[in-house]
Amino acid sequence: MPARRDLANAIRALSMDAVQQANSGHPGMPMGMADIAEVLWNDYLRHNPANPDWPDRDRFVLSNGHGSMLLYSLLHLTGYALPLDEIKRFRQLHSMTPGHPEYGYTPGVETTTGPLGQGLANAVGMALAEKTLAARFNRDGHEVIDHWTYAFAGDGCLMEGISHEACSLAGTLGLGKLVVFYDDNGISIDGPVEGWFTDDTPTRFAAYNWHVVPDVDGHDPAAVRAAIEAARAETDRPSIICCKTVIGWGSPNKQGKEESHGAALGDDEIALVRETIGWSHAPFEVPEEIYAGWDARTAGADREADWNARMAAYRKACPELAAELDRRLAGELPEGWAEHAEQLLERTDEAAEKVATRKASQAAIGGFADALPELLGGSADLTGSNNTRWKGATDIDRRHADGGYLYYGVREFAMSAIVNGIVLHGGFKPFGGTFLMFSEYARNAVRMSALMKIPSIFVYTHDSIGLGEDGPTHQAVEQLATLRLIPRMEVWRPCDAVETVAAWRRALERTDGPVALAFSRQGLPPQQRDADQKTAIARGGYVLVDCDGEPDVTLIATGSEVHLATGAAERLAADGIQARVVSMPCLDRFEAQDRAWQDAVLPRGGRRVAIEAGVTGGWRGVVGPEGAVVGIDTFGESAPSGDVMAHFGFTVDHVVETARNVVGEARTAENA
Repeated sequence: MPARRDLANAIRALSMDAVQQANSGHPGMPMGMADIAEVLWNDYLRHNPANPDWPDRDRFVLSNGHGSMLLYSLLHLTGYALPLDEIKRFRQLHSMTPGHPEYGYTPGVETTTGPLGQGLANAVGMALAEKTLAARFNRDGHEVIDHWTYAFAGDGCLMEGISHEACSLAGTLGLGKLVVFYDDNGISIDGPVEGWFTDDTPTRFAAYNWHVVPDVDGHDPAAVRAAIEAARAETDRPSIICCKTVIGWGSPNKQGKEESHGAALGDDEIALVRETIGWSHAPFEVPEEIYAGWDARTAGADREADWNARMAAYRKACPELAAELDRRLAGELPEGWAEHAEQLLERTDEAAEKVATRKASQAAIGGFADALPELLGGSADLTGSNNTRWKGATDIDRRHADGGYLYYGVREFAMSAIVNGIVLHGGFKPFGGTFLMFSEYARNAVRMSALMKIPSIFVYTHDSIGLGEDGPTHQAVEQLATLRLIPRMEVWRPCDAVETVAAWRRALERTDGPVALAFSRQGLPPQQRDADQKTAIARGGYVLVDCDGEPDVTLIATGSEVHLATGAAERLAADGIQARVVSMPCLDRFEAQDRAWQDAVLPRGGRRVAIEAGVTGGWRGVVGPEGAVVGIDTFGESAPSGDVMAHFGFTVDHVVETARNVVGEARTAENA
């Protein structure tokens, strides 16, 4: 068996060679954390390179994702389907080794990291999912959910505010199977961190109710191993192992300096590194005995086989529980789901009444929760305002992990990244709620869910200036538009309870990207629909009210403004103007439909008016240069909801006037 240092040096060599060949990347962190990674991956991490998705594997998250070559080296050396040619193509177009780890690109990468601190929050979500899933399904003698979550994090991760949010909550919840390795090398891009980061990190984490292992020599395998043993022995609290390391370890002229952080070392320095660490092999050459020392395929297959045997015994002892666990781990919806969803839609339609869509959302969540036990919801200290807790929900806390509702506290960013981590872990359909305005705090985590193509659900209430007296600090204006700009994001803004149920159904059924649900604070009247129209809601845009013949004007509205459009259409008809009303609860979904559907809903002839209590820019491409938008391109005002809406022109009168002007211009042009 090769010496531990030789095994770790394989990481150092592959990392510096790949960065040098790409002439781009971050060699310092992989070289500094190689010894820690070697101990963790060879002595503790339970994984199977032949099956990266084995459900009971340990999760490993590289929160300091700029050091991606550490992870790629580990995956390659231990036997994942990551060939050496892909290591050589580090940071090249369409390679399996992008600059920062990307979920879905590389087998064994658990989450996309790079924006510092978010991987740490994802890891909290994964550890929470493990604890909750275990509490729900494990039985005496049958611990079929039993794995650890390990995360690497650096100074940058701990400087980011999200680390405070996420780690505070992790300590409160007692996530004892979460272990974080803090790479305390004292260097960031700008140089020694002592000028801008002097936190007493061990004391900080002790205050979060974490178990702290301080002052570990990150280059001493025995010390690292002892620290991991101590962390694994503490099961009531998450653990942080504070490792003192040297960035760029082994580089005579650049170790311990920012020069090794984010740039290739250079051929001359790499030659010196090889001499210093005793690595005499050519670039990208790894001796067979080193590969043999790293190979985890046999051990991984044995571990998974052991778990399969335990699952077989579990299926005999607890057949109903096992079937449910199998379904949830496979990401399948329960039997009878479609029928249940249709019945819920019909019941909602039959009980139609004026209601705020945030209240309709609460009813929808409760209705779906009856058939979907994997629903795991929460709110960032706005439960009563977001209406995210449903009747019959049970709460999650440090002593009761088997619930379905989580109080995230005022932690919008961490909540969103934790939701992402729960999705990535599997076994749940999670969502998190806050005001639409405060999606701004969470924006990068929301974007990351779209980048990863994962079905996170974000619930945003108080969706416009219609929230009233709280004023412009809380009134969303540009948020709907900016969320729609995120690729793969679907933004749903329903106009009544029926559209709310349809929007929730889409969110729960989607598998290839996130959904943002925007709900009103103010009550909204129900709309009349036939069966075909109710089915059409799922297409994102449909004809709600039609006219005889070709429309002179098509009124396109979302959410709380749909009833203004229907009211305006009645008035316009009395004036001899044919108006069609299109409800557009999800523009993103509508634009994904085939051209025939789009043309049937929005005919090319006639003028268009869009009505939404938000910025107008995104709608101008929909209405065209001859159309108009009733929107708001400034910030709101503090006043009762009705007064604010009227002040900014969100009235039937103003919509009618706007439509008349558009039609009048069209008729003038025709007669010219």
